Amino acid sequence: MPHLFEPFNQRGVTSRNRIAVSPMCQYSSQDGFANDWHLVHLVSRAVGGAGILIAEAAAVEPEGRITPQDLGIWQDAQIEMLARIVELIHGNGAIVGTQLAHAGRKASTTPPWEGGNVIPESQGGWAVVAPSAIPFKPDRPDPIALSTEAIQKLTQSFVDAAKRSLTAGFDLIEIHAAHGYLLHEFLSPLSNHRNDEYGGSFENRIRFLCEVVQAVRNVLPDRTPLWVRISATDWVPNGWDIEQSVELCSKLSSLGVDLIDCSSGAIVPGEQIPTGAGYQTPFADRIRREANIATGAVGMITSPAQADHIIRTGQADIVLLAREMLRDPYWAMRAAKQLHQSVPSPVQYRRAWS
Repeated sequence: MPHLFEPFNQRGVTSRNRIAVSPMCQYSSQDGFANDWHLVHLVSRAVGGAGILIAEAAAVEPEGRITPQDLGIWQDAQIEMLARIVELIHGNGAIVGTQLAHAGRKASTTPPWEGGNVIPESQGGWAVVAPSAIPFKPDRPDPIALSTEAIQKLTQSFVDAAKRSLTAGFDLIEIHAAHGYLLHEFLSPLSNHRNDEYGGSFENRIRFLCEVVQAVRNVLPDRTPLWVRISATDWVPNGWDIEQSVELCSKLSSLGVDLIDCSSGAIVPGEQIPTGAGYQTPFADRIRREANIATGAVGMITSPAQADHIIRTGQADIVLLAREMLRDPYWAMRAAKQLHQSVPSPVQYRRAWS
């Protein structure tokens, strides 16, 4: 089996190792534009030796932002700074992807450190949309149930965002269908009570995601990998679960998806989640084996030995680190030293790793 520091190849893209920086919202944009904060945040992890970086969720429409401070990719003017960041990441030996997202009924809120509360339209917020008029929390206003025409328009927004991502130079595209945001809301029977072709049966609930995947894949070059992040389970009875995830991922593989980024939860508040070291890795393992598709494991992966074990035992093809990368941008260099492997480092830093 490969190990953590073996290259990872997909289509025309090769990563120097199997360590990925998980997409992490920074809530630091103005009008959706990336800035120097995003440059330092991302490029420092490339300098630190990670092989793959996934930039934070980029809203495909202004109304798709979780907060007014979210990153966006809904207009051409947003490309320039993203392209600069991508160029610097490439110059430091890593590959980089963008995550295309729409927050659905969880949009129009304040950043987490300000409470994550709903921003009313009278204070600069906006009306939110969802598959059904069911709010995320009882004290929130009802979202607007999307019409068929609006769903088709949103599909085009994902396509346009993918085209902008290519112009910016991103190596891969990830579609965000997890964590209770719009595409996940269509998947889960807890949030999707529609009685048309986008609701009810499993085939109908996955339809919107499949249409987005097909439309995006059609505009990507063959050499560009396409990933999808899912919540493998809602952790709630009668919700989305791992069995449905396996079936979905088999379908996504046939549509040209190259890797499933396996997270979980966040469709409703108050789930009882049995968190612990690597608690989501079994989802990546099962989907990899049963759906026959590459997977990424994410969630409380902290130590080099743990990450290497996941790869060596075939539980996933890559590991994605989030909080641990916030704690230590140079985690990959430290891991290489502990595992007696090598990772390219800038000449300016080599005296720290000799």
